[in-house]
Order: sequence, then structure tokens, then C-alpha cells
Amino acid sequence: MADTATGGGGQWQHPDGRVELDPSVGELPANGFTSDDLIPVPVARRTWTTYNFLALWVGMAHNIPSWTLASGLVAIGMDWKQAVLTIALANLIVLVPMLLTGHAGTKYGIPFPVFARASFGLRGANLPALLRAAVACAWFGIQTWIGGEGIFLLAGKLLGESWRTAGEFAGYPWTQWLSFLLFWLIEMAVIARGMEALRRFENWAAPFVIVGALALLVWITVKAGGFGPLLDQPSALGWGRDFWKVFFPALMGMIGFWSTLSLNIPDFTRFGGSQRAQIRGQALGLPTTMTFFALLSVLVTSGSQAVYGEPVWDPIQLAAKMENPAGILFALLTVLVATLSVNIAANVVSPAYDLANLLPRFVNFRTGALITGVVGIAIFPWRLISDPHVYIYTWLGVVGGLLGTVAGVLIADYWLLRRTRLELAELYRPGRTYWYAGGWNRRAVAALLVGGLLAVGGSYSTVDAHGVEQGPFPADGLVPLLKPLADYGWAVGLASSATLYVLLGLGRRPEAGWRAAAEGAGRAVAVEGRRGGAHRCRRSPRCRPVTGSPPPARRP
Repeated sequence: MADTATGGGGQWQHPDGRVELDPSVGELPANGFTSDDLIPVPVARRTWTTYNFLALWVGMAHNIPSWTLASGLVAIGMDWKQAVLTIALANLIVLVPMLLTGHAGTKYGIPFPVFARASFGLRGANLPALLRAAVACAWFGIQTWIGGEGIFLLAGKLLGESWRTAGEFAGYPWTQWLSFLLFWLIEMAVIARGMEALRRFENWAAPFVIVGALALLVWITVKAGGFGPLLDQPSALGWGRDFWKVFFPALMGMIGFWSTLSLNIPDFTRFGGSQRAQIRGQALGLPTTMTFFALLSVLVTSGSQAVYGEPVWDPIQLAAKMENPAGILFALLTVLVATLSVNIAANVVSPAYDLANLLPRFVNFRTGALITGVVGIAIFPWRLISDPHVYIYTWLGVVGGLLGTVAGVLIADYWLLRRTRLELAELYRPGRTYWYAGGWNRRAVAALLVGGLLAVGGSYSTVDAHGVEQGPFPADGLVPLLKPLADYGWAVGLASSATLYVLLGLGRRPEAGWRAAAEGAGRAVAVEGRRGGAHRCRRSPRCRPVTGSPPPARRP
């Protein structure tokens, strides 16, 4: 009976298109590519609903960096309408790759690093996984520092001046270090309880953060007696050539904000109860929430300008201006919940799975999450924040551009070449369908390298009024010929890597490796598969075994 799992057999496709391993074939072998955290989620445990995905995005989008996105666009000359429009359009665009990669998670119940094995190979998948993990660890450290700063500032309003002026250590009061450590421990406590605890946390965190943001709007509106002059401020760019020169680079920056999640969204959609649930949940959650939050940010900041004479874009700094202890406590709790919800979901889940994929025998999800937490401290996030040019241009700019190339390869392989057909058990078996050459798919690596060169090869630093370069790159770009592409890095990387991967794959049928792997099993596979089918269909009489040949393309 166990032989039915070889050659791509031993999986079941349900009427709604979701696929799972046939339980009659036994467990996947313990071979260095399997673990409890990486194996496919059984259909019975894929229970996330539309609301769960909606709540996930509301919780992730309502955070302090999201709040201040509009301020960055207004600062470069846009008016509030142009800023909100740019953010809304960017999130509609990034939603497309989000849904395309998320489809595989729901259909097969697999996380991002396992999904990447289909295109990069069982060993090669570690390359995109570790790229993604590196960005997540950096963001985790920065968000944790922001959360700790929120505790420090708002607690100082309650505990008095002595809290804010405590003795310094390494340039910061020891009370700020204590706040940072406290917030880190809270994060670790939540994630240690696993993905189900995260789902429950996001369910109540999402509406709480919305209420908190609306309460901040009501407070500043009452205090200002209406909104200030910010809404009447005309655009410094107009709608002509000057605007479009700024618009497209700004659009790419806004897309890059969530481009990381467009890769590892299968980490969440693998628990989806249906494709409709994950599609509707994400479509309702991401673009609408980000647009609403940007508008809310503009309105609150406009009110702050009317009250304090200057715009206060940072919600922590604004909340710190409150005098009512109850209001301060509520603001503190809102900041904590908002930062927790995005940091755990966006920056801990992904590297936890990625590290588990690297060493599945030694690292499980919880261990990977703990490693992420330690690395997030070890990168000294307070230094990254203190030098934004180094962080933005060296870290996020370069690595973020490379992540676009990874998305291009994943989407081209899954949708254009394989037409969403994967052999589930083969994703965990070395020497078989997805082994390629020594565990690496050289075509995927080549597409990644070429796309990455085009995306980030022209990286450059801006020059201030004194002629000083504001960043680590030459003003003319690393490769001057590629400088015009640098402002569109994510889109260039995605399009070029997808195109090259498809061209390199022309004439090669993805199913050929599957058939070669199935050779020798022959009719015995089909016969045993039918026996397994009789067993499996006691629970789902309409489902059908997938054994002797690849299943036909079937999209829910």
C-alpha cells in the first residue's frame, strides 16, 4: 500500500479543487525534507474563513509604518488626494501576485518554502526562503523597537519624568531598553502558542485597532474643532510631468511595502477553507484597509496641524500629547496590539517556516520563531533606524528588488508552465520530480540572477543640495546603464525573471519528470490507488484518486 505514494500518486483532489495526501499511503518519509510544520495541512484542518483572512490583513495593515506612508508622499510634494490614490493603486497591484501565490497554499496546504521547491528544487528553495527570511528578521527587529518605543513614551506620561530621563546605556535610557525587552517577550509568548493562537489573536485585534484609530480621529477632531489646513494644501507637483516623475517611483515603493507578503502568503492560505475564502478575504482586507488607513492618517494629521501648529504624523508622538490617563492607557494598548498583530504575522511566521525548511530535523516552527526573535535583536534595529539611508538603500532596496524576481519565478512556474498542477508527495522526496540537478533548478536560479541584476543593478544614491550622496551607492548607479530601471525594481524583477523562466522552460514539459518518476510503479500504482480511493471516499464520495497520470487542470 505504501508504494502508492511513489511516482506522484497517493493524493486526492476534492470537488472544490483542494488537494491532500491520501492517508492510506502512510506518512511521508523522514528524509531531511519533512517535518510536522512543513507537511501539507489536511483538508479537515483547513478552516480559515473569509473573516479570518480579512482580520489578518486588517491586523497587519493597521500599524505605525502604514500610518506614516501618506506622510512620506505628502512630504515629496503630493497633496492628500494624490497620496491616498497612490497607496490605493499600489495595493490593488500587489494584490494580484498575492492571490496568485496564495492559490497554491490553499489548493495544496503547503507553506512558501515547500511551494518554492516546485520551481527552485528541494535544495534550491532555501535560496528564496532565506532571502525572504533576512528581510523579515530586519523588519521584526525594527517593529519590535517601535513597539518598545511606544511603551517607553506612553508609560513615561503615566510614570513621570524620571521614567523618561533614567540613566542611559548605549545611548538610550535603561527604561527604553526595558520597554524593548518587554515588548519582545510579549511577541515570543504569542507566537509560541502556534498558528491557531495567531488566528484567534488577529480575530479580535483587527476590530480593536480600528476602534482605536477611530477614537484617535474623534479625539483630535474635537480638540481641533474641525480639521486643519492640511486638506486644503495644494499639490506642489500638480498633475503634469512633475507629478508623473514622482508617481511611478512612489508607486513602486508602496508596492514594495507588501511585496514580501506576496511571496510567503501561502504560509497563511494553506489553512484556507476554500479558494473563495482566501480570495475574498484578501481582496476585502488589503487594498481597502490600506486605503482607509492612509485616509485616516491624513485626517488625524490634519487635525494635529490645526491644534499644534505643525503636522504630527507619528501616532505614538501624537498619543503622547494626551493628558487624560485613561486615554493614554487606551492609546498604549492600541499601539501594542497594532504592532504585535503586524510583526508576528508578517515578520515571524515567514522566517519560522523558512528556517524550518533549512533544517527540518532540528528546527520546528517555534524554534524558528525564537531564532527570528534573536536575530531581530542581533541586527541592532536601533542603528538601522538611526541611519535610514543605509537601511532603505542597502537593505530593503536591494533585497526587496530581489524578492520581486522570486515572485516572478514562482508565478511563471506554477501558473504558466504547470497550470497549477503539483505532485504533492514529490515535493518532499529527493531524487524525484523536483530534484532537478542535485536539488537545484538551474533555470530558476538563472532567472533569479538575471532578474535581480536588472532590478537592483542600477541602484543609486540621491545627492543633497551640498552635493553629498545620501546613501551607499554611486550617484550614477552601480551599473549606470541600468539606473533608469532602479526606481521600478520590484516590477522589473518580477517581469524579467518570469519572462526568462518561461523562455528557458519552453520545450520542457513539467509532467515529464513526474512520468519518469512513476516509471516502474505501472499498473500497481493505479490498482493500489483505487483501493486507497475506496478507503478515502468513505468521507468524501465525490473526491477522486490521482494516481496513474497527472490530474487535469482544475481551478476552483
